[in-house]
Amino acid sequence: MSTFYKTTVKEVKQETASAVSVLFDIPEAFKKTFQFTAGQYITLQAFIKGALIRRAYSICSTPHSGEIRVAIKTLENGVFSTYATKELNAGDVIEIAAPEGSFLLQTQPNKNYIAFAAGSGITPIMSMLKTVLETEPSSTFTLIYGNKTVAETIFYSELLALNVKYTNFHLDFICSQERQEIALFGRIDSSTTNFFIKNKYKDIAFDVTFLCGPEAMIHTVSNTLVEDGFLSENINFELFTAAIDETAVAEIKHGTTEITVLLEEEETTFTMNQTDTILSTLLRHHIDAPYSCQGGVCSSCLAKVTDGKAIMTKNSILTDGEIADGFILTCQAHPTTSKIIIDFDDV
Repeated sequence: MSTFYKTTVKEVKQETASAVSVLFDIPEAFKKTFQFTAGQYITLQAFIKGALIRRAYSICSTPHSGEIRVAIKTLENGVFSTYATKELNAGDVIEIAAPEGSFLLQTQPNKNYIAFAAGSGITPIMSMLKTVLETEPSSTFTLIYGNKTVAETIFYSELLALNVKYTNFHLDFICSQERQEIALFGRIDSSTTNFFIKNKYKDIAFDVTFLCGPEAMIHTVSNTLVEDGFLSENINFELFTAAIDETAVAEIKHGTTEITVLLEEEETTFTMNQTDTILSTLLRHHIDAPYSCQGGVCSSCLAKVTDGKAIMTKNSILTDGEIADGFILTCQAHPTTSKIIIDFDDV
C-alpha cells in the first residue's frame, strides 16, 4: 500500500498553453521522505468528480534544489491532467506519494551524456540535465528535444537560458509541424538520430544515453544507437505511453478465475472475470493495492504470480527474465487460468 502525504500546492506555472509545472510545499517533517534522484517520479492522488484518481508525474526539479516540482501536460480525455492544468491552483491541498522509479541519473565526472526527449518526455530529462550542469562541470550534456511546434515546447525559454549559461550544454530542437530557424524540421527518427551522432556531434564519445517519450520513438532511437555502436546497457529509457500487445489481447478469455491476493501479510480470495485487469478488480473489492499510472509504464503496481498464469496487454518495464520469474504489472494483467495467486509482498 502506498503512503500518501497531504501537501499544499505552492505554485502552478503555465509552461505552455497545454502544460503547467506544479511546485509542492513539502512540510519539514517529510523532507527526508521526499529526497530523490534525478529521473524519478511521484504519484499524485485526488478525488475528481467523486472518483479517486492517481497519476504518476516525473520530477523536473533537481535533488539539490530542495524542491519537488512536476510538469503536467493536458491529455485528450485525461481526467487528472485536465484537472491539474485547468483547476489546480496555488494553495490547494493535494496528496502525493514519495518519489520512486528506476529511470535514474548516476552522476560521474568526465562523462558525456546525451538525451532524446519528445513532448512531456522532457520532464525527467530536465532534472537530469540541470543536475549534471550544476554539479558536474567536467561533464557535458547534449539534448535533442522534439515537439510539434516551438509554442508547444515545454521549458523552451529555460532551456535557451541554460544553453547560454553553460558551455558544456548542447541543445537542439526539432519541430514536426512548423519550420523555425532555431529548430530542425522533422521528427526524432533514425535519420535525425544519425545526423546528430554521425555528423553534428561525431567528435563527442557519448558515455550514457537517456530516452524519454512515446514507445515508437524510443525503440527507433535505441535501435539506431545500437547500430551506431552504442552499448545497450548504456541506453536508459522511460516511456510515457506504451503500445497495446494485440497478441496478448487476443488471448484474453471470457471465463472466471479464483484469485488469491497477498498484500501486507493479509490474504483475500474471490472470483473475478478474466476480461478484467487484476488491479481494477482489486480496487472494486476495496483492496488497497499499490498503483499509479495505470498505463503499463511505471512499476508501482508490480506483483508476483506464485501460482497460475496471467498475460499483460501492455508492458514497457519488465524484462523477459522478470516475466519468466512471475512478475506482472497488475494494471495490465489478466488471469488466464482457473486459479491464480498474486503476491504483492514478494517484490
